[in-house]
Amino acid sequence: MWGLVPLFWPLLKPAGAGEILAHRMVWSLAVVGVALLFVRRWAWAGELLRNPRRLALVTVAAAVITVNWGVYIWAVNAGHVVEASLGYFINPLVTIAMGVLLLGERLRPAQWAAVGVGLAAVLVLAFGYGQPPWISLCLAFSFATYGLVKKKVNLGGLESLAAETAIQFVPALAYLLWIGSQGESTFGNGAGHATLLAATGLVTAIPLVCFGAAAIRVPLSTLGLLQYLAPVFQFLLGILYFHEAMPAERWAGFALVWVALTLLTWDALRTARRGRIALAEQEARVTAPETVPESAAESIPQTRTQPQTQPQTQTQPETDPRREPAA
Repeated sequence: MWGLVPLFWPLLKPAGAGEILAHRMVWSLAVVGVALLFVRRWAWAGELLRNPRRLALVTVAAAVITVNWGVYIWAVNAGHVVEASLGYFINPLVTIAMGVLLLGERLRPAQWAAVGVGLAAVLVLAFGYGQPPWISLCLAFSFATYGLVKKKVNLGGLESLAAETAIQFVPALAYLLWIGSQGESTFGNGAGHATLLAATGLVTAIPLVCFGAAAIRVPLSTLGLLQYLAPVFQFLLGILYFHEAMPAERWAGFALVWVALTLLTWDALRTARRGRIALAEQEARVTAPETVPESAAESIPQTRTQPQTQPQTQTQPETDPRREPAA
């Protein structure tokens, strides 16, 4: 669904990117509110309001994802689908770089190599475009920052989206009312157009709910690989459906990005396999029957609760506890 979203935004013309973004915020809150009524999960809201730090982080997340959504909608409707797909291709590399710079994480050699190849790809693309690929970099850095903030907030997918859209709701509604008062709103351009604008809430919420449901059902390594499908679909749509130009320099840059992602994927799969093997060996040691060597058994001191058939050892005290009256 995320990979096919570029087919949806052009249907909303003549609405501009700002109006589409505002409708997306307003209608997303409506959809998520209905979902929360269905699952009856509201306790998190009170806890969030009582924690100013987490509430501030949610506000930052809402601001960052607003930038990401707005740039993506504008890029698709302005004919930059391929460049937008590049942003989500390089997003894992930016996330890794942020982990090193901001969280002090240590990278494995394959991850360092992937980041280096990704940087080379950006330089090649900058040469091909005649300027840095600003759309791609903006999408990659905004979404990586969003992921970093959500890691700190530690809210579920549905609850997090509800909190973020609740923060976005008032300014988005105010903007829609303002452009309506200026006669610039397209919401009244027929029932079909209004329905499509309202559907932006479903387009936002349904893939996220499906992602949250998948996250608890499939291995994390599989989930990471599946996330590459969205930019792959977007890239193919940009070339085959929207017929965007792909000069040699752009192909070279994309090829380097794919090499970097291949390195990351190979390293992640290898690390996950080693982790599974280590876990299986640990479980085997825990569940294996314990056998006590004879020499070790002789060194275990006798206790008063030992059965009467237990032979005495050299370390047994002179007074035999078995001859004492029972307690």
